[in-house]
Amino acid sequence: MEKHRHETHPEIVKRLKRAEGHLRSVIAMIEGGRPCLDIAQQLHAVEKAITQAKRTLIQDHLDHCLEDAVGALPRDQRQPIEDFKSITKYL
Repeated sequence: MEKHRHETHPEIVKRLKRAEGHLRSVIAMIEGGRPCLDIAQQLHAVEKAITQAKRTLIQDHLDHCLEDAVGALPRDQRQPIEDFKSITKYL
């Protein structure tokens, strides 16, 4: 099976590894009895990193895979595709 890779994949991996490090810190903070506010702040950082990685992956998929599947369309028929790509930014 051919590997499925896009330009953004290294950046996504970097974000997820950062989130993984933050998550390890959160676990250590809980085990160490740190204040809930500190823990919540770190959990928020993990959540943001994962959300951004997901958003980047979805946008990349739409920009490449969807375009390949749909193929070239005349300019007047592209608006629904462009709208769909735009609305996914709110995921």
